Amino acid sequence: MLPYGGQLIDDDDIRAVTRALGDDWITTGPRVAEFERAVAARVGARHGVAVNSGTAALHAAAFAAGIGEGDEVIVPPLTFAASANAVLYLGGRPVFCDVRADTLNLDPARAAEAIGPRTRAIITVDFGGQPSDLGPLRDLADRHGLVLIDDAAHALGATYRGAPVGAQAHLTTLSFHPVKAITTGEGGMVLTDDAERAARARRFRNHGISTEAAGRHDAGQWYYEMVDLGFNYRLPDIQCALGLSQLAKLDRFLARRTAIAERYRRELSAVPGVLMPAVAADVTHAWHIFAILLDPERVGVGRAEVFGALRAEGIGVAVHYIPVYRHPYYQRLGYPTAMCPVAESAHERLLTLPLSARMLDSDVADVVAAVSKVLRHFTG
Repeated sequence: MLPYGGQLIDDDDIRAVTRALGDDWITTGPRVAEFERAVAARVGARHGVAVNSGTAALHAAAFAAGIGEGDEVIVPPLTFAASANAVLYLGGRPVFCDVRADTLNLDPARAAEAIGPRTRAIITVDFGGQPSDLGPLRDLADRHGLVLIDDAAHALGATYRGAPVGAQAHLTTLSFHPVKAITTGEGGMVLTDDAERAARARRFRNHGISTEAAGRHDAGQWYYEMVDLGFNYRLPDIQCALGLSQLAKLDRFLARRTAIAERYRRELSAVPGVLMPAVAADVTHAWHIFAILLDPERVGVGRAEVFGALRAEGIGVAVHYIPVYRHPYYQRLGYPTAMCPVAESAHERLLTLPLSARMLDSDVADVVAAVSKVLRHFTG
């Protein structure tokens, strides 16, 4: 079974981790700050705060944004649950807002309509690796005194209007899960140009404590104070060593992902029943996933039948995503089941094809052949 994603680990990655294991600091040491500086420099942000998952990055960013009890935060539904869960963790309420039909990213016009007196922030998600409409969303947030958080877990290496994704929003979050562009095993980062928000995120990842162990060690001090209610979201040096090694190969990984995506778009565009989300003219796509949409007017069966047939061909397709408000936990919170019609329509038709930097040309050919075979069968 060809999986939809996965990491590419080379011998130099293994050597980097092995060297880190031999050092005095294997957690909260010098490689953490080095990794933060390297990622921030790559995307043009002033500050990076490394944490132990993409979810922790969202939680820390929401905390740094000042989201609290009773605050409302606009969130798109076509995302992993963590994008909205981070709001709930702090006592806020996600307000789900529909996506654009072409890119499946948060629709700025719908977001504007959703702003109310309790709105504190907007979380946008760069679906599949395509940057959101960051310019209009930032303008909208600034006009209303809101914080814009860009969940760019899919979009490291993407650009928006010629600039790397990572500094256009007030806060940006990344994920270094194994299926992402680079990996630290698990890991994430908060990026911002705001020094105070960065400081809040740093405290939050370390139990809300005002200083970190390495700093106290270097200064010969022992005293510390807990000033916020934080969590243990620290990312160890061992994982940052892997991240630094992986970051050096990001351009190569992105080039391979792009080549695969371009082949898919070229060779699958003529397959009956296959539709593809648009790519905006002012972005470069990071191609975290490659999603297709099934055309209900051409395909005579439901998505489940196509999914099963492709799995039977050895193609590990997936679905990104179930609208968050459809999950049982959110249903218990009282969210309607069909509140975002564009996201609902897309969800019923979406399929994610395998895409990763480790795929061989023969793997890509297998995917193209299987999709063509299955869709021609169901549309014939």
